[in-house]
Amino acid sequence: MKARIILSAIAVFCLGFVAQAQQDLKIGYTNIDYLMDLMPEMEQIGADIQDYSTQLGTQMQTKQQDFQRQVQTYQQSAQTMTEEARAQKEQELQKMSEEIQRYERDAQSSYQRKLQELLEPVQTKVFNAINSVAAENNYTHVFSETAGQAPVLLYTRDDDNFTELVLAKLGISAPADGQPTPGQNVPAPGQNQQ
Repeated sequence: MKARIILSAIAVFCLGFVAQAQQDLKIGYTNIDYLMDLMPEMEQIGADIQDYSTQLGTQMQTKQQDFQRQVQTYQQSAQTMTEEARAQKEQELQKMSEEIQRYERDAQSSYQRKLQELLEPVQTKVFNAINSVAAENNYTHVFSETAGQAPVLLYTRDDDNFTELVLAKLGISAPADGQPTPGQNVPAPGQNQQ
């Protein structure tokens, strides 16, 4: 009998704790990519990163064309060269090829650094707005719909208006169709923006 009373008291206590936890728990979700795409700064960032990508691509193309000219010159004169001169020229060409590969890797890294540098102020603005809306509206947790390409949020009710609150905090109106304006997406390295 005593054991039943103790178990009943524990059950009532646990139910009260769960009920209290449910009252205090408020979870929101948003799509960071969607918010970022709607930021007015993204159009200029897209143009800036496209210009930078074009500059890198032009430099790469110049290096490759110079290398191809050197290879053609070598192929045309290889028959008349001494063994030592041929070996030296092949070494030069190998070194040029390695430099081009290194430049290509460095260009990719440079592109990523430039993109991050351009995006950082906008990301900070979006994350500050998310934190502010969460605090003002007593959210205990806020999830992103996706992390990269993988979904984080697998299900939620459609009546959560957290994203709309963040957009209002940022002073941005969502498009009627819910899609960001074309041309506001940032191109990938080497991708031409139409």
